[in-house]
Amino acid sequence: MHIAVFSQYHTNPDCPATSRHYSLLARLAQTHRITLISTRTWEPQRLTHEFPWVPEGVELHAADIAYENRMGVARRGLAFAQYAAYALREGMRIAKPDVIWGISTPLTAAWAAAQVARWRRVPWVFEVQDLWPEFPIAMGAVPNPLARRALYGLEGRLYQQAHSIVTLSPGMSRHVRHIGEAAGSRWPFEAAKVHTSLNGTDLELAARATEAAVAALRREQQLEGKRVVLYAGTFGRANAIPLLLAAAEALAATHPNVVWLFMGLGFYADELAAAARRTPTIRVVPPQPRHAVFSWFRLAEVSVAPFLGLPVLDSNSPAKFYDSLAVGTPVVVTNPGWTRELLERHGCGWYSPADDAPALAKLLAQLLAEPARLREAGARGQALAVAEFDRQQIGQTMQRILEQAAV
Repeated sequence: MHIAVFSQYHTNPDCPATSRHYSLLARLAQTHRITLISTRTWEPQRLTHEFPWVPEGVELHAADIAYENRMGVARRGLAFAQYAAYALREGMRIAKPDVIWGISTPLTAAWAAAQVARWRRVPWVFEVQDLWPEFPIAMGAVPNPLARRALYGLEGRLYQQAHSIVTLSPGMSRHVRHIGEAAGSRWPFEAAKVHTSLNGTDLELAARATEAAVAALRREQQLEGKRVVLYAGTFGRANAIPLLLAAAEALAATHPNVVWLFMGLGFYADELAAAARRTPTIRVVPPQPRHAVFSWFRLAEVSVAPFLGLPVLDSNSPAKFYDSLAVGTPVVVTNPGWTRELLERHGCGWYSPADDAPALAKLLAQLLAEPARLREAGARGQALAVAEFDRQQIGQTMQRILEQAAV
């Protein structure tokens, strides 16, 4: 079977990125022909060269289109349009696929996949990584009412046209099903075509975080005798970085042996650098390749996976959440959505409100005072990750969805 994949942002484990689709494509390419239509946005950001840029058996078509988290709305929009135009052209040039897999974000990538599927008369599967346009609208990026209406209409049409819809969390699936099932919906569709496929994690990479590797990292970073809290991810507008900084500075006043590590890049990079200069217990760590990040998670006693207190963000499915649990490090989340429910149900993490830095500082101080409690929660989280978050198993599910769509 020939599968054409439309994904604007391809990464591999040499990059400081989640690389979900690298793992899934590697599995699919064992039994199917794969053509990936993407960009080279991330290729210059490779930190190592341990892995091939695409898995064996994947044919890559890639455009040179710049993109970064710091870009403004207009510049991002241009990048989205450039990729959509490239994907349309390449999608008509490649050998006819049996099924198309369109991955959003952005929504324009899924739109391009839908157009090629219609013109070439093949089914397509829509993977929803973030809720668009709900997310950019909630962040104030689409102030024009006419533009918002047009984006909502595009979202509904794409859901309706897709053979199957795959989301990364139960919360996203509920949102998508509601659009199709709501009374008087302009875009009705069967709820049965919506599937949840968690973001997941790479257990074979997590296994690299051995005791020896973590001990070496602790010595290298001069963290002997320190208690470590980790945030690893984008320093973006949606990630509640000011909340973490306020909590870190509050904790520094009473717990000078607690070190906060902030690993990543993004919009708040300058603010984090300034905080690190004035507060010795705050450290900014350069981005790490995916295959190395697990040792940093295991080094920490607890990690944080924060987002702003916006309802649309309650459904997010961040890789840092799964990666932390995979190495036995419990997680604190700041959204009252499905991640909070899962952590509390399995006893492997905690919730703290997104608008209350003193509460977060207090919770972390309490947890760090009970190392046995942290270890027990971490063990439960690791068992959960092995049972439910393995991307090899998730790849099997995705393969089945694509194969069923192609029948």
